[in-house]
Amino acid sequence: MPAGVVLVPSPHAANLVDDVVAQARRAHEIGVRQIWLAQQLDLDAIALAAIVGAAVPGLAVGTSVVPINPRHPLVIAALAQTAQAASHGAFSLGLGLGAHDIERQAFGIAATHTIARLREQLTVLRAVFDDGAVDHHGEHFTAAPPWPVRVAGGTPIPVYVAAMGPKALRVTGELADGTMPYLAGPRTIAEFIVPTITQAATDAGRPPPRVLAGVPVAVTDDIDSGRDAAAAGLALYDTIPSYQRVVEREGLTSAAELAVIGSAETVRRGLAAYRDAGATDIVVSPLLRDDRAASEALWRVVAAL
Repeated sequence: MPAGVVLVPSPHAANLVDDVVAQARRAHEIGVRQIWLAQQLDLDAIALAAIVGAAVPGLAVGTSVVPINPRHPLVIAALAQTAQAASHGAFSLGLGLGAHDIERQAFGIAATHTIARLREQLTVLRAVFDDGAVDHHGEHFTAAPPWPVRVAGGTPIPVYVAAMGPKALRVTGELADGTMPYLAGPRTIAEFIVPTITQAATDAGRPPPRVLAGVPVAVTDDIDSGRDAAAAGLALYDTIPSYQRVVEREGLTSAAELAVIGSAETVRRGLAAYRDAGATDIVVSPLLRDDRAASEALWRVVAAL
């Protein structure tokens, strides 16, 4: 079962980029083969993936995830192809639909027609990545540049969407290479996500989609500390309707209950449940982010999967 880890820069680092590169090198030394980077307002995930991919040869890099708003798909395509060339074919593009409240606060936008915008984003990206040319005139985006859109040295780029709702999953199955849902438990993956996206991909004549399950994890013998970190780090998701539905489907009361916490063996068993549910890949997100020893313990678990 392919597995990777989300790397988070230390807030105490003198240089956040150097810190992530150093973490990536150490994780790769331990045996991690894939790292993922989240989009922030202080660091750009695609640009950082390009830097890490160039600095640590042999390490696969990806974004988990870049919100589609407020970026134009041609901008995302250019950045993604640059990262793919810099990493020599080791880049994966993970996209998200975004959180409306956060986008309203950060950018002053209130994006509507989310699924239609996702469809157009993916349509443009597919044209650029698959055909090297695009002539798209849609309701939400125009993408018809008179200059080249393919970056020399790039190779095919896997595109994943953090889709969990039925409409988003259907568009993702039709136009992307898979989904990377965060906090979708084993029941949700087995009973809803896998059948929905697989049917959409089949109907569109696309290969079987990958399902990259994003799981918050703490490898620790201090269970209470791990639970406290989960409660603090995942509380936001209890306020977002799409995650509320996932928690309800899992028969739980809070997102924190989806965290996998405990010894290395406990974590391995917890992650195996996602494989058994139909996940093709695991994307592990650390809960104890300021504890380097805990991070390395987590990397060792991932390296052994």
